[in-house]
Parts: sequence; structure tokens; C-alpha cells
Amino acid sequence: MKLPQLFEQRMREQLKEDAEEYFSCYDKPKFQGLRVNTKKLSVEEFLKLSPFPLRPVPWTTNGFYYDSTYQPAKHPYYYAGLYYLQEPSAMSPAAMLPIEAGDRVLDMCAAPGGKTTELGAKLNGTGILYANDVSQSRARALLKNIELFGITNSVVLSEPPEKLLNKCKCYFDKILIDAPCSGEGMFRKEPSIMHNWEQVGTAYYAEIQRRITVVGAKLLKPGGMMLYSTCTFSPEEDEEAIVQLIKQCPYMQLVKLPMYDGFDTGHPEWASEPVPNLTYCRRLWPHRIEGEGHFLALLRKRSEEEMQDYLNTCKEQGLPTEWLHDLVPNYAAYPYKGTKLTREAEEFFKQAGVELNTSILEEHEGRLYYPPRDMADVRGLRILRSGVFLGENKKKRFEPSQPFSVTLTKDTCGYAISLPANDERIVRFLKGETIPLEGPDGYVLVCVDGFGLGWGKLNRGICKNKYNAGWRMS
Repeated sequence: MKLPQLFEQRMREQLKEDAEEYFSCYDKPKFQGLRVNTKKLSVEEFLKLSPFPLRPVPWTTNGFYYDSTYQPAKHPYYYAGLYYLQEPSAMSPAAMLPIEAGDRVLDMCAAPGGKTTELGAKLNGTGILYANDVSQSRARALLKNIELFGITNSVVLSEPPEKLLNKCKCYFDKILIDAPCSGEGMFRKEPSIMHNWEQVGTAYYAEIQRRITVVGAKLLKPGGMMLYSTCTFSPEEDEEAIVQLIKQCPYMQLVKLPMYDGFDTGHPEWASEPVPNLTYCRRLWPHRIEGEGHFLALLRKRSEEEMQDYLNTCKEQGLPTEWLHDLVPNYAAYPYKGTKLTREAEEFFKQAGVELNTSILEEHEGRLYYPPRDMADVRGLRILRSGVFLGENKKKRFEPSQPFSVTLTKDTCGYAISLPANDERIVRFLKGETIPLEGPDGYVLVCVDGFGLGWGKLNRGICKNKYNAGWRMS
């Protein structure tokens, strides 16, 4: 593979005696990975079901390598949201951000959703997950992946990160910034990225990264944690991004990340000036691990008590204290209005065995949405979805939605019929075909091995297909 000359030259300077080993990895195969959706089932349960031979990815508990001869994207379990296909190194950022139950979490640059869906799975229905991407088209792809994973406590936004400061300053417990970058770590996986590198280079992305990391620091509440990651090797976008962040936001401190076999530390000698603990960062090199290139840095915002001590130190030493403005919260609670269910919708949810809190339920032009509890007031921002789209009120009937179907299982829905993964009717259903199915007339949740796929409507042993056209198997 022919690499850009300037890139090759810099990598030889960075890696020195390891450079030849690094360049030789371009002739080796790339690695394929899938990550189990632990919101829907445990790793142990998935391994009992898995139709593919798997071996663990060391740096995450629910990630696995699979052989490229298999096609997991064509399996019904993929359409049930039981796993996400993700490059193994790309699993590391979400794995290493320590999510706790009830956290308010932001994925700032979230599309297409690989890391977002893992954050949502780790929350397991508690707290709130805010997923943002500045591109509306990419945010729509993000929304679909969140829906497929059955994540109901999410808010999907499409705004420049700076706009969130007007609504959510000092609000989030955890933030992930998988920053836009020059993509050097993905040259082997996607050689087309090299053309963009030659056209744009690294400085363009470094400017974006320095801007959005400062926004992230201001959005974080005292004591909160933020993980910064890139898929590039450029010190300008990695160690230097952390140096510039801590210079502007001195209340941010690096936290030591785990070290796995083949991982490397951050390199202080590649930064423009010293900051404490740059070696706490982690670099993933494709010639040392089974995966592509990545950079990770975990930072913590000082707690309110620590902030007071630091302020006293700054005053004693005559250091700047402008950062105090970053500690003034700016958020309010979302004003839920609630709505009543129509008789038809009430009957549907009752028979389905689904309980709803109508005080937070919202209706827009007949479409019912169930937003997360305790949301921030993000009105005025471009919101693609808050919570889950339940379905639509039609004349004298209620039509349940595709996103709602994959939040359910055979055990949680009174309308469900389950078929095994090897039943040919499953594939026919996923392709939008009518299938024979025994059961009482009316709506039915078609499941694969107990996990919801989509809705059908039974009439005398024939299931009319209601599977969303945009989700169908090709």
C-alpha cells in the first residue's frame, strides 16, 4: 500500500526502530469485530446463541473477533439488535468511560452510533443518554442504530456542540468525545481516507478538536469524567489536544487508563509543553494489537471541594481564574405536559402488557412518543428524537411503531410469537413478505428466539407484514 510521503516520514520519526514493523502491518489482514448488546442479553446468553465462532477482544468485556468468512450483518440476530458490528479498537473508548447507573451521558460526536449504543447499553435503561452529531444525515443513521439497540432513554440531537452550552452547561456526569480527526489509524482499514489526509492534513482537525474539548469541559459537572479519543497517530491531534485543553481548562485532570497487552502510553516528548500525567493516555498501534490505531485520554473535572482549594492556590500564586465562569450551571428541567391515550391505544398497551406514565407521554400530530424522565430543557435545539416513538393514532385504531417493537421480547409483550433463527419465515418476514403464522387475529410481535423484530397483523393464519421498509433485509 502506497502511503502519503509526509505521513510515512513522520511515522518513521515517531516510531524509530518500530517503524518497519508498523509499515509491515499494512500487508496483514484487518480484524472484524462485533459487540454484544448487553441491554438485551448477557454475554453468556449470547455465546450460547451465537451462530459464529468468536474470541474475546481483550480491552472490553462484550467485544469479540469473528472470522471474515461469516456475514453477521445478514443474520436475524443483527436485525433484533443483539450486537453491533464494530472495529475492535473502536470498542475501546466507550469501554473505558466508567458509566454508572443513573448518569447523564453525552456522546458529543456520536454518528454512526457504535460508541453511543455501548454507552446506552451500559446505562441499561437508567439515567439519560444524549447523542449529538452536527450532520443531520449522519444523525439520522445514528438514530436508527439507537432504535435498533432498543435504547429508550436517549435524546438524539443535531447541533454544533457550542449550542449545547446554552442548555446543558455543567449538566453531564460523563462525556465521550470521539473527535473528528485525520483518520491515520484507519488507513489500513479504509485506504480512501488517505486522499482526505493529503487534501486537508492534521491542522484542520486539530483546530476542531481544541474547540470541542473545551466545550466538553464546560458541559461536564464538577467531579464528572470525559473521555477523548481519536483514530489517528498525529501528536498534534492527540497529546497536544490534551495539553491545549488543560491549559485553557486547568480544572481538568488526566486519569490513568488501564494498560492491556500491546497498548502504549501517551508520549509527553511529542507535546509542545509538559502537563501532568500525559503517560496516563493510551495509544493503540496496529502492529502491536489485533486492531487499528487509536488514542485515548480520560479526564476528570475537579469536584466542587477540589475546585475551591484550587481557587485558593490560584489566588495565592497570582494565577488566572477566568475558568470560574465555566462552573456556573445553565440548565433547567424539561416541562413535561403529558397526554391521554386514545381508547384504542390504551387497549393496545394494556393487552400488550406495557405500562406507560402518561404524565410524560407526548403526542405530535397523532404520533406518540415516550421521552426519558428528568430530561434537561433542550427545546430550541434541533432534536431528532427524545425517548422512543411508540406508534401512531389512526382513525379508530392504533398502529405500533418499528422502534417500539425492538424494545420488547416474547416475555414482555402479550402479543408475541417467537420463531427460531433457522426458520425460513424469519428471513421472509425481514424482507417484508407475508408469512403463514398461527395465532389469534390482530397485531402480533414477531420475535426471533424471543427477541422482538417487528409487527405483523394476523388474519386466519396469515401474517400481513408491518416491518418497516427502511429496516428490511436486502
